[in-house]
Amino acid sequence: MLYYLFRLLESVGVPGSGMWSYISFRALLAFILALIISATFGEYFIKWMRSHHISETQRDASVDPYGVNKQGVPSMGGVIIIMAVLVPCLLLGRLRNIYLLLMMVTTIWLGALGFLDDYIKIFKKNKEGLNGWLKIAGQFGIGLIVGLTLYLSPDAVIRENVEVVKDGQVTCTHKYENHKSTKTTIPFLKNNNLDYSSFFEFCGPYKQSAGWIFFVFLTVIVVMAVSNGANLNDGMDGMTAGNSAIIGVALGLLSYVSSHIEFAGYLNIMYIPGTQELVIFASAFVGALIGFLWYNAFPAQIFMGDTGSLSIGGIIGVFAVIIHKELLLPLLCGVFFVESLSVILQTTYFKKGKRLGRKQRVFKRTPIHDNFRVLPEQMDPECHYMFPKWPKNSFHEAKITTRFWIVTMILAAATIITLKIR
Repeated sequence: MLYYLFRLLESVGVPGSGMWSYISFRALLAFILALIISATFGEYFIKWMRSHHISETQRDASVDPYGVNKQGVPSMGGVIIIMAVLVPCLLLGRLRNIYLLLMMVTTIWLGALGFLDDYIKIFKKNKEGLNGWLKIAGQFGIGLIVGLTLYLSPDAVIRENVEVVKDGQVTCTHKYENHKSTKTTIPFLKNNNLDYSSFFEFCGPYKQSAGWIFFVFLTVIVVMAVSNGANLNDGMDGMTAGNSAIIGVALGLLSYVSSHIEFAGYLNIMYIPGTQELVIFASAFVGALIGFLWYNAFPAQIFMGDTGSLSIGGIIGVFAVIIHKELLLPLLCGVFFVESLSVILQTTYFKKGKRLGRKQRVFKRTPIHDNFRVLPEQMDPECHYMFPKWPKNSFHEAKITTRFWIVTMILAAATIITLKIR
């Protein structure tokens, strides 16, 4: 809204109003505004939740060997994050930009889904929350909307990067025309592009249509996978907020270079017009998460709940799909991926043992972050563990959280580096 106001003021010659046309200026403002909103609104939200005795249900005390009492800590803190993301985007973004609109719809959709889950847990005293199939249906729905919008919208286009040899030097340039494409960025390959439609050569003249169907299906899978991965990662104070803020910085950088034709040419990646507005969203996203960490860092004064974790994961997944970097997510979101994988392995191995009539587990406890705070006396003596001595010691959750942040920083740096390592 303010963007359009100041562009109007610029047209009539008001000094200084031209600064609003710069992405860097609006991105920094979005970051600061989101951080302030998150920190200030967070304080009032926590007080209101406590005054109405709306708090987290008692967690299993046996999970934390250090005996940290989490009883009475308010939940549903994702409301703070969502508010702090949306307000700067509404004020500072170009609201006619299809990519920004998709990100805002994703935030609201998955935030509402998570809010409903938290509401059932807290107010209806149902620990299971929203029915699992309904939750999956909600994630499927927004993934389908995003995929179809990117397929149908005339504004969702790219310019392909092409290599030109001149005087023995290889340089990268871009085609002049915008066009819709099922291409994506794939790491470590020289060409760095993969066209999904190339998988369907057997479809003949229908291969492009088949490629788009595959793209929409992949979008749904990405949204569901990352959303659930972030949800599983949300088990320690500051864990998901910190990891997601780091991932948000990396996504913001990727969207900026993808929207800047000179940087895209230097890195030899596809140029995606319009994704510069995603830098505004990424800045607000990171600012909101850092502001939330003011209250969510150990010892937490509020938990984000599914309202936050489901929306955060969906935001990351949709963001990556929009900038055609979804194949980088297993690296960038490596922590989320390992959390999900640990649960899958644990569940599969446990069920196999149950059929054979014996107790067995891969890890001491999952998701994997919980494996690092289990004391020897907390292990079931009747259960066979695949890794009974890993790790040797139990760690405080603050140390575990910090180390997971460090791992995510390394993965984020490695993700950006892949643009040049081929």
